[in-house]
Amino acid sequence: MMQTMQQEIDERTNLTSSNKLELLLFRLGKDPLLNRTELFGINVFKVREIIPMPVITAVAGSPQHMMGVVDLRGQILPVIDLAGVCGCKPATGLNILLITEYARSTQAFAVESVEDIVRLEWRQVLSAEGNAASGMVTSIARLDGENSERLAQVLDVETILRQVMPSNTLEVDPERIGPKVQIKPGSIILAADDSLIARTMIEEGLSTMGLPYQMCKTGQEAWEQLQAIAVKAQTEGKTAADKVALVLTDLEMPEMDGFTLTRNVKQDPRFSSIPVVIHSSLTGSANEAHVKKVGADAYVAKFVAEDLASALRQALCTVH
Repeated sequence: MMQTMQQEIDERTNLTSSNKLELLLFRLGKDPLLNRTELFGINVFKVREIIPMPVITAVAGSPQHMMGVVDLRGQILPVIDLAGVCGCKPATGLNILLITEYARSTQAFAVESVEDIVRLEWRQVLSAEGNAASGMVTSIARLDGENSERLAQVLDVETILRQVMPSNTLEVDPERIGPKVQIKPGSIILAADDSLIARTMIEEGLSTMGLPYQMCKTGQEAWEQLQAIAVKAQTEGKTAADKVALVLTDLEMPEMDGFTLTRNVKQDPRFSSIPVVIHSSLTGSANEAHVKKVGADAYVAKFVAEDLASALRQALCTVH
C-alpha cells in the first residue's frame, strides 16, 4: 500500500494550477476526550517519502515530542511524535514515518497509520481559525463534498515545527531587514496566509519594513477584500493600484489557494498592474513553474525574514 501511495505522490504534480489539492490522510490514535480515532491530513506536495518505522536514535536533551533522529540514506533527520503533539494515543504504536519538506527543512513525523490519498477542491477545505487548539489545525476538509460527515483535520505543520523545535535566533532582525520602504501614501500591502505562526512573522516583518498592511486568513478573503478596495477606490476617483501596493500570498489556503488568487489578480484589468509575491513552504521546480504560469512577480520560500524583505523591496521598486 505504501509503495502505491509513493507512486501517486511522485506522479501527481499538476493539481496546484487548478485550485485543487491532494491530502495524505493518516491516523494518530485515539483522541482522549472523544475516545475515537480521527483523520488528519497534510498536503501531498509536502510529503517526500513514506517509510515503515526504522530504528530511531534518541538524542540527549531533546525537547518534548522529539523522539530522536533517523539516518535516512546519509541524511540525519529529526523525528517528531506527531501523535504526542496532537494529544492522541496510538493503539498499535507509531508504525509509519512521513518524510516531509517544510520551509527549507526536511523532517520526519511519526504516525500510527496511513489511510489514503484524496483529491479535493480547496472550496471543500474550510478555515478552522478560532476552533483549533493551539493553532495546530489550519482547516477542516470535507472529504465527500459539501454535505460530508467525513472530516479530516489539516495540520499546520509550520506551527507544530516551531513549537517542537523553536528557533534560537531572532526571527526578524531589523538590521538585516534594511531601511524602511516608502510606498504610495494611503496604499497597503494585502497579505494572505492561513497559518497563525506565519501571519505573526509576516506582520512583524512588514512592520519592521514600515509597510502598512491588511492581513487575510484565506485566498478567498483576500480576493473579496481586493474587490471591496477597488469599489471604494472608484468612488474616490482612484484605482485599486492606488490603494494596494502589492499582494503577498501563501499557496496552501482554505477556500481559495494562492495560485488561484494570483491568477484572479493578474487576469482582472483592475488589478493586473499590482505585483504579486508568493510566499510559501511549498518548494520545488513544479511549484515554481506554476508560479511563473499564473503570472506572479516573485516567489520566496518560507521563512527567512530578510529574503522576504528583499523580494518585497524588489517587487515594489519595479513598480514604483
